[in-house]
Amino acid sequence: MIAYLKGTIRQKRPGEVVVETGGLGYSLLIPLSTYFKLGEPGDQVELQVYTHLTDSSLQLFGFLTPEEKAIFLKLITISGIGPKMAINILSGIGPGELETAIKETNVTRLSMIPGIGKKTALRILMELADKIEKKEKVLSKKESKEKEDLISALVNLGFRRKESEQVVDQTFGSLGPRAEFDLLLRECLKRMSRI
Repeated sequence: MIAYLKGTIRQKRPGEVVVETGGLGYSLLIPLSTYFKLGEPGDQVELQVYTHLTDSSLQLFGFLTPEEKAIFLKLITISGIGPKMAINILSGIGPGELETAIKETNVTRLSMIPGIGKKTALRILMELADKIEKKEKVLSKKESKEKEDLISALVNLGFRRKESEQVVDQTFGSLGPRAEFDLLLRECLKRMSRI
């Protein structure tokens, strides 16, 4: 199974890109969100890949970001939505906007995607709501543990807890919860030195 490709763009058109690597050209179906961010033929590219194998075909689907691939994988678990339909959905709405539409139960926004009717939009909302909620719980749990670890590190270095909490909150606000722990700690120390 191919999960990742790094190579040279040989051809690109909306919905498809051909990437050459190791003397072979791989044709990948891509969402428009990926197409618009790709370089031009001759440029290097790195793509996350989903390999779809059936009795009659082998298809590769490519994504520039892990977030696009993750939401694609969630979409294809929904009854009646195959890989091509999932690509179509991601071409009509980005991963972040899709998650927002699901959180807000915005059927109208999802129904605006070509090929998606109200029934399919409702199915997407119902089936993905739980998965997105679980993801948020995992992220917030990770964030609170990292925050506590950072506060503890700063206190152990001799800083006061109250100031440490404020600096850690500011750092998370600017760098986000996905930043590496070392980077977060360095930024906290820089901010503490200014107090």
